[in-house]
Amino acid sequence: MPTRKPSASKHAAAITSPPTKAPPAGKSPTTKKPAKKAAAKKAAAKKPAATKPVPEKPAAKPTPGWATSERNVVVPKPGVIPQNAGLSPYELAYHGAPLGAHVSTSGGVATAPPRGADIGATAIQLFTKQASQWKEKQFTDAEVLAFRTALAATPITFTVAHDSYLINLASPNAALRAKSLESFEGEMRRSNALGLDAVVSHPGNYMDDRASGLARNADAIIEVLERVQGPTRLLMELTAGQGTVLGSTFEEMAELLARIPAEQQSRVGVCLDTAHVFAAGYDLASVFDDVMTRFDDVIGLGRLGLFHLNDSKEPLGSRKDRHELIGLGKIGEGAFRRIMTDQRFAHIPKVLETPKGEDMITNDRRMLRRLRVFAGGR
Repeated sequence: MPTRKPSASKHAAAITSPPTKAPPAGKSPTTKKPAKKAAAKKAAAKKPAATKPVPEKPAAKPTPGWATSERNVVVPKPGVIPQNAGLSPYELAYHGAPLGAHVSTSGGVATAPPRGADIGATAIQLFTKQASQWKEKQFTDAEVLAFRTALAATPITFTVAHDSYLINLASPNAALRAKSLESFEGEMRRSNALGLDAVVSHPGNYMDDRASGLARNADAIIEVLERVQGPTRLLMELTAGQGTVLGSTFEEMAELLARIPAEQQSRVGVCLDTAHVFAAGYDLASVFDDVMTRFDDVIGLGRLGLFHLNDSKEPLGSRKDRHELIGLGKIGEGAFRRIMTDQRFAHIPKVLETPKGEDMITNDRRMLRRLRVFAGGR
């Protein structure tokens, strides 16, 4: 470190002072300072150097937006997007309709809301019983309370059940139709008990005559809605058109809905599954506007209560129901970008039913992020 040059007076003092012994080899010579100054400097060195007060560092705050559920599942707090969810600015700017995926109820129906929150969903679809079994389920008051409590701890604002795959309300077989009626009624009762917004149901397989099957399906819906009152809305899902299944054309779905009496009309709507309508021959990939205009003309956008957002593994008109990840199938990204940005659908809830992959989280998180980015115009 450079030192200051001594002043002239110091030079003089050094000349008139008595001679000093030569310093040992390797050391530079030094000049003695006056006693008073040396003492003052020594005293000053003993005093601690003045320092500015350092403000106490506040305790680290927990990451905003996250809480821990009773089942040790980390979930977002109500109405808050977690800061560490890996969302882009476009995703953070998403304030559209509820968006989510079908989630598992393994371990009890109350596990569904935290699972939905864990993937960043604001909407969930679930099964209220084993979808591939006839065995019925009746929730206890404790189960209902547990579900509602778990739901209230998440940002999820739309909940929907999918009914059993075994139900066939259009069947000409008396025994099968009776079991289907019982199962369908049970589904509506459970969903109303939980306070779900909707139940999605597939039109049945007519198996004999299409017109007769359509009439049987409508009669069953009317019968159950008369017996089961409550806020849960029934959403009939457009199908891919396999075999003798009903509801693969807009016209046929409109005819089914037209058979519902006026007093029940507000309780029934439509779920549009993108993979189903594409497989049924509606080209969402190339003529999206034409397809949605046709839907509006025949069924009416006012009837649309839910989108199932699925790409398709199978080509247009295949009549095969095979779901694929968004943008990786035959439909491609275009239609999903349109759905996420078209103001006509801004208020319609949207739920994924895409392949889960190796776990129940990763793919759903990726797809929901992709959709939010689409909504941001990216």
